[in-house]
Amino acid sequence: MSVPRPEHPRPDFERKNWINLNGEWQFEIDNAKSGLEKGWNSGRDLSRRIIVPFPPESPLSGIGEKDFMESVWYRRFFKIPDKWLDGRVLLHFGAVDYKATVWVNGHMAGFHKGGFTPFSFDITELLEPGENELTVWAIDECRSGLQPTGKQSHRLKSYGCLYTRVTGIWQTVWLESVPRQYIKYFKVIAEPSSEELFLEFHIGGD
Repeated sequence: MSVPRPEHPRPDFERKNWINLNGEWQFEIDNAKSGLEKGWNSGRDLSRRIIVPFPPESPLSGIGEKDFMESVWYRRFFKIPDKWLDGRVLLHFGAVDYKATVWVNGHMAGFHKGGFTPFSFDITELLEPGENELTVWAIDECRSGLQPTGKQSHRLKSYGCLYTRVTGIWQTVWLESVPRQYIKYFKVIAEPSSEELFLEFHIGGD
């Protein structure tokens, strides 16, 4: 199966060594929020399949269910080139709606809150030679009134100008190899009075 959305999600900041993790993942709906107690964060197969980066409400995901899903789980495996372990490995998410907890090989990689913003974790110390396990738990309590939802419908179906909800992973997931010290991001600052441009670099790593 070809990888959906194969293009690099950051054409303005694309590095040479990266792996797209879109495609088929294991999937489970967990409205009782009992998956963590059941050990779904490590070593447990999930019963369904979903095509990332499409949300489960979308037919393109292979799920296409419009009911409310307050808690969903994702799981897949990946391998990286051995030479990547000479540097650092970053795990990126374009967006997960709304709260995301991420594990690599059963170890927590990080937590992110916010359904519209990208985030990443340095997972270098969590990796093992060969196959690695990646698990994501997404909580989306869109009816609570405590999280921004934009124009996502609070009813079972879309209506008026409100559209069908988006739950869980809905943007590209990818891995990236960087040196031990690397540029996390940069800013371009214009100073019209002096007709100068300034570059501000933010460094990550060791």
